[in-house]
Amino acid sequence: MALKTQAPKQSAYDVVIIGGAIFGSSTAWFLSDNKDFNGSVLVIERDPTYEFASTSRTNSCMRQQFSAEINVKCSQFAADFVKNLRQYMGGDDRVPKLEIQNFGYMYLADNQAFADTLIENQDMQLKAGAGTQILTPEQIKEAYPFYNVDDIILGSINTVDEGYWDGITVFDWFRKSARERGIEYCQNEVVAMTKSANGERIESVTLKSGEVISCGQVVNASGPRAVLTSRMVGIEIPVEPRKRFTWIFQAENPLDRPLPLTIDPSGVHFRQEGTEYYLAGGHADYDPAPDYDDFEMDHDIWQDHIWPTMATRIPQFEAVKVTNEWAGHYAYNTFDHNAILGPHHIVKNFIFLNGFSGHGLQQSPAMGRGTAEMITYGEYRTLDLSDFGFDRIVKNSAFVEKAVI
Repeated sequence: MALKTQAPKQSAYDVVIIGGAIFGSSTAWFLSDNKDFNGSVLVIERDPTYEFASTSRTNSCMRQQFSAEINVKCSQFAADFVKNLRQYMGGDDRVPKLEIQNFGYMYLADNQAFADTLIENQDMQLKAGAGTQILTPEQIKEAYPFYNVDDIILGSINTVDEGYWDGITVFDWFRKSARERGIEYCQNEVVAMTKSANGERIESVTLKSGEVISCGQVVNASGPRAVLTSRMVGIEIPVEPRKRFTWIFQAENPLDRPLPLTIDPSGVHFRQEGTEYYLAGGHADYDPAPDYDDFEMDHDIWQDHIWPTMATRIPQFEAVKVTNEWAGHYAYNTFDHNAILGPHHIVKNFIFLNGFSGHGLQQSPAMGRGTAEMITYGEYRTLDLSDFGFDRIVKNSAFVEKAVI
C-alpha cells in the first residue's frame, strides 16, 4: 500500500532532518532544548508508524564494554539520560521514571587472543569509570552455575549501567516533547536535493508530494537507507542494511537467577527478558545486505544454529518454547562498524548521522546531542565525537572498535 504524504507548513527551514526515528528525533529534541538554537526544524519521515524502523525492532540493550573510550562515554551519557529522563525533559510529571535492567553483558572468551583483548579493554573501561570485572571460569560458574564453561578461558562482565532498558519510551518522549516545543514532523519522503552552483551546499530538498523546500542544513538520519539519501547529492557512504533476528522464548526449566546478556564465542547472544522470558539474537553465517523491505524470518537459523548453541552453553535451555520472533535491520557500516557523524567535507551543510551497526539506540542521546551542537555551534561542545567524522572514510583510516556484536 502506498504511503500517504502531507505538505510541510513552510517552504523554508533552517534544518531539515531526513528520518524521524530515534536519531532524527533525538537531534530534533536536543535542538529544541538548546537555548542557543532558535531556528526552524522540519523532520521528514516516510512511515510515521515506524513499523519496520530499526528503532522499533531493537533489543534495547546498553553496554560500556567497548574497546574505544568514546563509545564507553556515549553509553555512560545514555545511562544518565535514561535514569534521569524526567529531569532532562524539564521535570515534566508526565515523563515516567525509567531504570536500566543491570544484568550486564557477559563476554565469554574461548581463546587466548580474545581473552587478552577483554583484559586490555577492561583496563581502558575502568579508567573511563566503568565497572567491568574479569572472571575466571571458576568465578563465572560460582556466580552463574547454569553456564557450561568447559571451553572458556575467562569472562568479562559489568553490571553497572549495563543491560537493557525501555528504548521505545525514550523515543516516544523525544518525539512528543520535540513537537510540543515547535519541531514540525511531516509524513513525506525526500526524492531529490539541489546543490548550489559550486557544489558546496544543499539549497533545497524535493519531496515526493512535489514541494521544493529550501534548507539551511540537512541531516541524514535515514537509518539503513542512508546511502539512498546521500546519493541524492552524489555522496557514497559504506552503509547498508543487515538482517538481524530476535526470538523470545520460555524455558521448561527456568534459571534460578537473571541471565546477563551473554555473548557466546559463536557470536550468538541471549539474555533475560522480563521475569519469565528470555531473548536470543543472531544472524546467518552468510550475511549479505538484504532488500530494504525484506523482514522475513529464517526459521532454519533458530533450529540449526541459535538453539543448539544456547543449549550447549546453558543445558537448561535444551527444552524451550519460542513465543515471539522478528527480523530487523542494522544500519551497518561496512567500513569499520562505527557511526559516521558530522558534516561532509565538501557539501558542508550535509550532516551524517549514520551507520551505527547495532549500537544505535544506546548512542542516540549522545549522538543527537552532538549533532545538535554541530548544527548550532559548528563544533562539539560536550563529548568530542570527531573520531566518527566522514573524513576517515575519505582517508581510508578506520576507527577501530574491537567489541562489535
